[in-house]
Amino acid sequence: MRYSILDLCPVPEGSTTAQAMANSVDLAQHAEGWGYNRYWLAEHHNMPGIASAATSVLIGHIAGATKTMRIGAGGIMLPNHAPLAIAEQFGTLATLFPGRIDLGLGRAPGGDMAVMRAMRRGMSASDTFPEDIADLQVYFGDRIEGAQVRAHPGEGTHVPLWILGSSLYGAQVAAHFGLPYAFASHFAPAALDQAVAVYRRKFQPSAQLDRPYLMLAANVFAADTDADGAHLRTTMQLAFARLRSGMPGKLPRPVADIDAAIGADVRRGVDEALRISAVGSPATVRRQLATLIDQYAPDEVILTGQIHDHTARLRSFEIAAQVMSDMPASVAA
Repeated sequence: MRYSILDLCPVPEGSTTAQAMANSVDLAQHAEGWGYNRYWLAEHHNMPGIASAATSVLIGHIAGATKTMRIGAGGIMLPNHAPLAIAEQFGTLATLFPGRIDLGLGRAPGGDMAVMRAMRRGMSASDTFPEDIADLQVYFGDRIEGAQVRAHPGEGTHVPLWILGSSLYGAQVAAHFGLPYAFASHFAPAALDQAVAVYRRKFQPSAQLDRPYLMLAANVFAADTDADGAHLRTTMQLAFARLRSGMPGKLPRPVADIDAAIGADVRRGVDEALRISAVGSPATVRRQLATLIDQYAPDEVILTGQIHDHTARLRSFEIAAQVMSDMPASVAA
């Protein structure tokens, strides 16, 4: 069972963007030693608590600070960009770091309408998502004689594409193109069961992949005790509640009473959105992750977790790695 990390390069309250980037490099270097397979960064815009907006730049920085682990985007929000520009960026990364770069593609804008206007893209850009994927496959493919536009760098690098999604649409696109599929179950699990079934049923083999490959995303808040893990989780509960209310900010400190901070009704909605999570001591996290793996039989698990204190975040991912590496083969099959 492969296990990976999804990082948003969080900027905690009381810290700076520069420190957040240094923290991500530190986490990636530790993660490589802990056996993580991939380290992905996600594109978000206009959010003071997330420092991964220039995703390809940060991928290059972290790839340069690591040696063997795959580094990539989970993902690039393709409607924000011209496919040629993305092909050139990731073709450059693949040339600098051969065999280590992944390109996960999402259809969401990674921000609100104001962000879309600032990016000089409109809602209609998402309508060409399948065509843009096909263009990327051509740009990363072998040389085509007579092609008017080619990606330099990019051509011949065969950067592996992934489709990201939280709905049946992404599952259908991934199945149609024969690409690996990463479901955003860590914050939008409502369609998880249906999307997994659709993807596996409709999958068409491709030059990149001969069988379905599913990545399941899960939050992890691991600590020495269940109480400590639950305390760490309050940071993400609070951040998610603020985001939903239109007040995103830096990653908040954990609180002693999450119901007092956001209200019990809000917490129930937040907890439902974040229900694909493992929270608590090593034994509890092991049991919860084993249950998810047994239920969905993913080919890979990608773990995330917005934790305010960097040392606690390192410890959480270290525990998660120990749990995943020791998972019995009968569970991880």
